[in-house]
Amino acid sequence: MERVLGIGGYFMRAADPAALSAWYRDCLGLDADEHGLWRQGAGPTVFATFESGTDYFGSRAQRTMLNFRVGDLDAMLAQLRAKGADVADETQDMEGVGRFGWVTDPEGNRVELWEPA
Repeated sequence: MERVLGIGGYFMRAADPAALSAWYRDCLGLDADEHGLWRQGAGPTVFATFESGTDYFGSRAQRTMLNFRVGDLDAMLAQLRAKGADVADETQDMEGVGRFGWVTDPEGNRVELWEPA
Protein backbone atom coordinates (compact mmCIF):
# COMPACT_ATOMS: atom_id res chain seq x y z
CA MET A 1 0.00 0.00 0.00
CA GLU A 2 1.26 3.48 -0.86
CA ARG A 3 1.46 5.77 2.20
CA VAL A 4 1.70 9.50 2.78
CA LEU A 5 5.16 10.75 3.73
CA GLY A 6 4.20 13.68 5.92
CA ILE A 7 2.14 16.84 6.01
CA GLY A 8 2.61 18.70 2.74
CA GLY A 9 0.73 21.85 3.69
CA TYR A 10 -1.93 23.47 5.81
CA PHE A 11 -4.23 25.94 4.07
CA MET A 12 -6.48 28.54 5.69
CA ARG A 13 -9.05 31.00 4.38
CA ALA A 14 -8.44 34.56 5.59
CA ALA A 15 -10.15 37.91 5.21
CA ASP A 16 -6.66 39.43 4.83
CA PRO A 17 -4.19 36.68 3.78
CA ALA A 18 -1.16 39.00 3.78
CA ALA A 19 -1.87 40.26 7.30
CA LEU A 20 -2.50 36.76 8.64
CA SER A 21 0.73 35.47 7.05
CA ALA A 22 2.59 38.40 8.62
CA TRP A 23 1.10 37.55 12.04
CA TYR A 24 2.36 33.96 11.82
CA ARG A 25 5.78 35.24 10.73
CA ASP A 26 6.06 38.03 13.33
CA CYS A 27 4.48 36.26 16.31
CA LEU A 28 5.46 32.63 15.80
CA GLY A 29 8.58 32.99 13.65
CA LEU A 30 7.11 30.96 10.79
CA ASP A 31 9.39 32.12 7.97
CA ALA A 32 7.62 30.95 4.82
CA ASP A 33 8.77 32.16 1.41
CA GLU A 34 6.56 33.96 -1.14
CA HIS A 35 5.00 30.61 -2.13
CA GLY A 36 4.29 29.59 1.48
CA LEU A 37 7.16 27.06 1.61
CA TRP A 38 8.45 26.60 5.15
CA ARG A 39 11.12 24.09 6.17
CA GLN A 40 10.20 22.82 9.60
CA GLY A 41 12.51 21.14 12.06
CA ALA A 42 12.54 17.37 12.31
CA GLY A 43 10.35 15.90 15.00
CA PRO A 44 7.11 14.10 15.72
CA THR A 45 3.76 15.00 14.19
CA VAL A 46 0.46 13.93 15.74
CA PHE A 47 -2.56 13.05 13.60
CA ALA A 48 -5.63 12.67 15.82
CA THR A 49 -9.39 12.89 15.47
CA PHE A 50 -11.74 14.38 18.08
CA GLU A 51 -15.48 14.07 18.77
CA SER A 52 -17.49 16.60 16.74
CA GLY A 53 -18.78 18.29 19.91
CA THR A 54 -15.34 18.99 21.41
CA ASP A 55 -14.58 22.41 22.86
CA TYR A 56 -10.83 21.72 22.60
CA PHE A 57 -10.49 23.75 19.39
CA GLY A 58 -12.23 26.79 20.85
CA SER A 59 -15.10 27.78 18.58
CA ARG A 60 -17.36 24.95 17.37
CA ALA A 61 -17.14 26.55 13.92
CA GLN A 62 -13.41 25.68 13.79
CA ARG A 63 -13.21 22.19 12.27
CA THR A 64 -9.43 21.70 12.54
CA MET A 65 -6.66 23.00 14.78
CA LEU A 66 -3.06 23.66 13.83
CA ASN A 67 -0.48 22.45 16.36
CA PHE A 68 3.12 23.72 16.32
CA ARG A 69 6.02 22.08 18.13
CA VAL A 70 8.05 24.57 20.21
CA GLY A 71 11.29 24.25 22.15
CA ASP A 72 10.28 26.39 25.14
CA LEU A 73 6.55 26.82 25.69
CA ASP A 74 6.91 29.43 28.45
CA ALA A 75 9.21 31.59 26.31
CA MET A 76 6.88 31.32 23.29
CA LEU A 77 3.81 32.26 25.33
CA ALA A 78 5.66 35.23 26.86
CA GLN A 79 6.75 36.35 23.38
CA LEU A 80 3.17 36.14 22.12
CA ARG A 81 1.82 38.07 25.09
CA ALA A 82 4.47 40.78 24.56
CA LYS A 83 3.20 41.14 20.97
CA GLY A 84 -0.38 41.54 22.21
CA ALA A 85 -1.58 38.15 20.96
CA ASP A 86 -4.69 36.49 22.40
CA VAL A 87 -3.00 33.81 24.57
CA ALA A 88 -5.00 31.43 26.76
CA ASP A 89 -4.24 31.78 30.48
CA GLU A 90 -4.05 28.03 31.09
CA THR A 91 -1.49 25.48 29.96
CA GLN A 92 -1.81 21.70 30.12
CA ASP A 93 0.73 19.02 31.03
CA MET A 94 0.35 15.45 29.72
CA GLU A 95 2.72 13.00 31.35
CA GLY A 96 5.03 11.45 28.77
CA VAL A 97 3.64 13.68 26.00
CA GLY A 98 4.58 17.23 26.96
CA ARG A 99 3.09 20.64 27.68
CA PHE A 100 0.47 22.55 25.72
CA GLY A 101 -0.59 26.17 25.41
CA TRP A 102 -2.89 28.03 23.03
CA VAL A 103 -3.08 31.27 21.09
CA THR A 104 -5.87 32.59 18.88
CA ASP A 105 -4.74 34.21 15.64
CA PRO A 106 -6.22 37.51 14.37
CA GLU A 107 -8.79 35.62 12.26
CA GLY A 108 -10.12 33.72 15.31
CA ASN A 109 -8.35 30.39 14.75
CA ARG A 110 -7.19 28.65 17.95
CA VAL A 111 -3.62 27.35 17.51
CA GLU A 112 -2.04 24.83 19.86
CA LEU A 113 1.62 25.06 20.90
CA TRP A 114 3.31 21.85 22.04
CA GLU A 115 6.56 21.43 23.92
CA PRO A 116 7.21 17.66 23.57
CA ALA A 117 8.33 15.76 26.68
